[in-house]
Amino acid sequence: MTQSDTAQTQAQAQARFAVPAKHPMVTVLGSGDSLLRVIEQAFPAADIHVRGNEVSAMGPPGEVALIQRLFDEMMLVLRTGQPMTEDAVERSIAMLRASDDGSAEPGQETPAEVLTQNILSSRGRTIRPKTLNQKRYVDAIDKHTVVFGIGPAGTGKTYLAMAKAVQALQSKQVTRIILTRPAVEAGERLGFLPGTLYEKIDPYLRPLYDALHDMLDPDSIPRLMAAGTIEVAPLAYMRGRTLNDAFIILDEAQNTNPEQMKMFLTRLGFDSKIVITGDVTQIDLPGGTRSGLKQVQDILDGVPDVHFSRLTSQDVVRHKLVGRIVDAYEKYDTQNGQSGK
Repeated sequence: MTQSDTAQTQAQAQARFAVPAKHPMVTVLGSGDSLLRVIEQAFPAADIHVRGNEVSAMGPPGEVALIQRLFDEMMLVLRTGQPMTEDAVERSIAMLRASDDGSAEPGQETPAEVLTQNILSSRGRTIRPKTLNQKRYVDAIDKHTVVFGIGPAGTGKTYLAMAKAVQALQSKQVTRIILTRPAVEAGERLGFLPGTLYEKIDPYLRPLYDALHDMLDPDSIPRLMAAGTIEVAPLAYMRGRTLNDAFIILDEAQNTNPEQMKMFLTRLGFDSKIVITGDVTQIDLPGGTRSGLKQVQDILDGVPDVHFSRLTSQDVVRHKLVGRIVDAYEKYDTQNGQSGK
């Protein structure tokens, strides 16, 4: 055996871990070994073998240690009765690698802590954060009165905020939910749409209705809206009001101007909570108009009980390609000196 062969052998580590009998191997490895393939692709330098209910890994010590931690985290998730998915495994690996390379913050939550935090169970499905930044966003909503969720499309900003709003309503922390958006996208086109004012504005509020239908019995929504328990309205309808005992969400906030943002923030009443979501890279305001969402970050930075949660392409929970598209646009904008209006 040569000296290089000896060094290579010494650089190898091995780990074995048994899966408890109460967890069928298919829940750990995935249907058709789909989860195992994700792990093998993420750790190409390691050899992973399965025999019966035992999994073994051999390879570079750092990789083997990460694989050991990954299976430990997967078992913690499975013990809660929640299934593992390919996406959850990929996100767990990313979190463990960040922790291992020192880029994670001290005391950072583990993958199991992130993936098992339930917000709302409705109609046979559970809404929960899927990334570390999403968990911190949800936690911030619990801790602060005013929270800004800023990030690209598909990061769950609005969806998670609405889940927290429904949770607060159901637990009687608030007596009503108010959902609002600026109808900026309509602009001068609004007059060309048929119907009454509400019918003209409805298409711009439709995404909020869609999310509500995921979280509540659809038959109960008209009744709750008729009673004023849930209100979905354009931002202009907020002027002159004081909103007490309410969970208020402003969506698409990048399309507010500075005056509208100030007007909205000063609607805050007693025992209320505000969540403001938006993507500063997708501003539809007329040329030369400054986004209220961009400006407010400078104005309210450091103000007590106001929190800014920033999500990135790594937090996109739609199709994987959406994250790549977001990254590609950010790269293009950087190269061309553009960063939104």
